[in-house]
Amino acid sequence: MVDPRNILDRMVRKFERRAHLDDSDRKALRGLPYDLKVMEAGRYIVREGSSPDHSAVLVSGLAYRHKITAEGSRQIVSIHVAGDFVDLEGSLLNVVDHNIQALTRSEVALIRSTSLLELVNKHPRIARAMWIDTIIDGSIFREWVVNVGRRDARERLAHLMCEFARRLEAAGMGSPDGYELPMTQEQLGDATGLTSVHVNRTLKGLADDGLISRERRFIRIPDWEKMRAIAGFNETYLHLDQVGGASPR
Repeated sequence: MVDPRNILDRMVRKFERRAHLDDSDRKALRGLPYDLKVMEAGRYIVREGSSPDHSAVLVSGLAYRHKITAEGSRQIVSIHVAGDFVDLEGSLLNVVDHNIQALTRSEVALIRSTSLLELVNKHPRIARAMWIDTIIDGSIFREWVVNVGRRDARERLAHLMCEFARRLEAAGMGSPDGYELPMTQEQLGDATGLTSVHVNRTLKGLADDGLISRERRFIRIPDWEKMRAIAGFNETYLHLDQVGGASPR
């Protein structure tokens, strides 16, 4: 469990990477009222078609966003790490158009939409940070479309693992050298548009070529630059240096 004094700290640190915040902004963010829920792996955080009156911050663990086709097939469209507002748009939209489930056992802070709207009305720098955060989510979605639509199986999985490495490192949950990837082959397939058999064969090929090593769910990347080259991975779309490139206003 996360220390109760630090429930929203990862969220605050993430928003500080999105825009320049002052002490009053940080205090306001940490002072948001919330209900803390523990979500077991597989539990829905948000369901398509619902009209929630809150948004959810992932305090610990991992979650994934997905859509279900009319035939029942699932497409995972994003993975979320601790510190992410997994459904910030829920504070403005009337109906949810996708599903979000816990990938691992997670803690989620549920914050009422009215509290968020009051916060952004009073703190324009926080509003800017949230706006930038949703824009960066869109950038990541675009890269995932390219990944599924234009890369081969080897490149898709390599690219996904490179992204996880950088995002988990930024969240303080891993590094390019290694991290835990608690996804089944079926889930990896749903994220990359591949069958479980194809995922298994591709992962084995990456391991045989020395690009990754696997110990249960722990992934090691022995040669980061070679892995990046195989994946065609350019982390610009993650905008990890957003504050450094933006002047305060």
